[in-house]
Amino acid sequence: MKSSSVERMSGQQRREQLLELAAEEFARAGLHGTSTEALARRAGITQTYVFRLFGSKKALFVEVVRRAFDRLIDGMDQAAEQNSGRDALEAMGEFYDRALTDRTALLVQLQAFAACGDPEVREVVREEMDRMWTVTAERTGLPPVAVKTFLAYGMLLNSSAALQTDEVDADWARGLRTRIRAGLFDHLTEENNQ
Repeated sequence: MKSSSVERMSGQQRREQLLELAAEEFARAGLHGTSTEALARRAGITQTYVFRLFGSKKALFVEVVRRAFDRLIDGMDQAAEQNSGRDALEAMGEFYDRALTDRTALLVQLQAFAACGDPEVREVVREEMDRMWTVTAERTGLPPVAVKTFLAYGMLLNSSAALQTDEVDADWARGLRTRIRAGLFDHLTEENNQ
């Protein structure tokens, strides 16, 4: 009897493994640059099995994208749960700052935006942005201009983390790394943004 060095996994375990490996691959190469053949090889399975589990490379990408956004949005929501207003914003910002250390999830999100030329991907990213906006607006009670500014700073922080500015000793990089405090948004009101 031949013994296999590859551990046998349940379908759900294999699915989870593929989602993790796919996140790494999509983070690195995006929707169009990722090979399902290479992904299958990394997982020790056939490409056919990848398609049997997910249907298509795009469906796998979309699921990876949703999971990356879910972790971020759900984390922001939970961080703000016991707070409101400026305290909720501060808690969300602190969570967001910690979330930036998950380089794979961060790059998956950026790759999702880059893939928005595809209408199906664009619709998924719109849905996720809607959720992020809604959680931020409902938890903080801030006016739309302040929510927009908070999310815009988040995108700048994403770019900074993707650029690994912590490795750069330059004024621009130090400037991007500065901590954003909730008080920064106090002046952003509907009245002064007409």
